[in-house]
Amino acid sequence: MQRVAIVGAGGMAGVHGAAYAKMPNVKPVAVVDVIPEAAAKLAGTLGVPSFTNFDEMLKSASPDVVDICTPTPFHKEYAIRAMEARKHVVLEKPMARTLADCRAMIDAANRTGVKFMVAHVVRFFPEFAAIKEQVESGAVGKPAVVRTTRGGGHPGRWFADYDQSGGVILDTIIHDFDWLRTTFGEVDTVFAKGLIDRCLPNLDYALVTLRMKNNVIAHVEGNWAHSTSGFSVKVEVAGDEGLIDFDNKKSVPLVISAPGAGGKETVPQSPLMEDPYYRELKAFIDCVESDTPSPVSGEEGMRAVEIALAAIESIRTGKPVKVGG
Repeated sequence: MQRVAIVGAGGMAGVHGAAYAKMPNVKPVAVVDVIPEAAAKLAGTLGVPSFTNFDEMLKSASPDVVDICTPTPFHKEYAIRAMEARKHVVLEKPMARTLADCRAMIDAANRTGVKFMVAHVVRFFPEFAAIKEQVESGAVGKPAVVRTTRGGGHPGRWFADYDQSGGVILDTIIHDFDWLRTTFGEVDTVFAKGLIDRCLPNLDYALVTLRMKNNVIAHVEGNWAHSTSGFSVKVEVAGDEGLIDFDNKKSVPLVISAPGAGGKETVPQSPLMEDPYYRELKAFIDCVESDTPSPVSGEEGMRAVEIALAAIESIRTGKPVKVGG
């Protein structure tokens, strides 16, 4: 039985808490938040004690796993403190605001020997897993161009402080950066345009072009501007033998038009058999119990941050940026 403490009591913490509550081999044991009312509310939902002091929680609740769902600037602090207490750590994306903070967490995990996962949940969405499987099976032939779109209304609150959140690039389309590099390989060069430093209230937009090392081109669009139309996600993958199209707003969201897929295959509704957050967190609990590698390593989390920061640099300089260069 894995005892799990949740740090942070916002919306994502609630999602994680609900997932853990359904797992037979997991027992939520604590919620920590600097806002007492927020901590008490989520803790009451889970039937666990609430805390405002992290160290007091570690001593009193004795968790095996610490799940960190705080705003991004606090990720490093809580992750390293948990690791030094020999607790396994799940960390919400984005991993950190800087590569130096990412590296510090990776080093701490290696030094202490704990399991460490960055929660890039898009990998665990069945639609994205299906697209990746079709690409890898050769259903569209040789991939050439990919287009992803992700966005909705501006989340407000601390996200409006660009220095803390990194805007739509670091906080939202980092999902796509992670999925693209796991599906098509590493990124070579980034070129981007966006609204950084425009100081437009409750509005952000970016269009990022990635050239992968295998010459696949990916166009990644992100926005915090659709306040009335809800959250939307789209993916197109074009290869020399077919096309994959996904749009979560359509009644037939996933269409594979490719000889390798047997002609034209449609999925009439979302194939969500299991909540992707449950699948993600269960995969981490399984790795803890089986002593196997993390489903999403710290190094992989840092690679996604590196792509996002390259996009931000490209917008500010107006020039392409070499990833890792």
